[in-house]
Amino acid sequence: MGSGKTAVGRQLAERLGLPFADSDAEIEARTGVDVAYIFEREGEAGFRTRERDMIDELTRREGIVLATGGGAILLPENRERLSTRGTVVFLDATIEQQLQRTRRGRNRPLLATADPRARLEELMSVREPLYRSIAAITIKTDGRRLSSVADEIATALSACSAST
Repeated sequence: MGSGKTAVGRQLAERLGLPFADSDAEIEARTGVDVAYIFEREGEAGFRTRERDMIDELTRREGIVLATGGGAILLPENRERLSTRGTVVFLDATIEQQLQRTRRGRNRPLLATADPRARLEELMSVREPLYRSIAAITIKTDGRRLSSVADEIATALSACSAST
């Protein structure tokens, strides 16, 4: 959360001349409500079911850049689909950077708490090992411009393609 997945994904897709998709935005477009509303009405489990189905659909498309929500990694079927149907890039951001990037966001139901730092630390302790377990590429994003991160990913993807 707050690593820049959507913003970097858009720039990367533009550089690569590929379509861009964001699983959360696709869910919102299809349901007509935002993620926070889905969490409120269906709970996290209900949202994760919608997310799982959307990731299954989106990962069947070839030649796209896909940004997922930060918690998509939690379900084993999402990890399997993401890692076998594409190249997973982990955007590694510190808790401090995540706090800075999410402090104004109102559409982050998991951070609707008195202590967002503690919540981010808790989420990262669970999620980071999962991200690292399937990532073909890991990019540090702290203090970097989106264009620099997108350029580094494009270079790394090119290197991955050349080695296969």
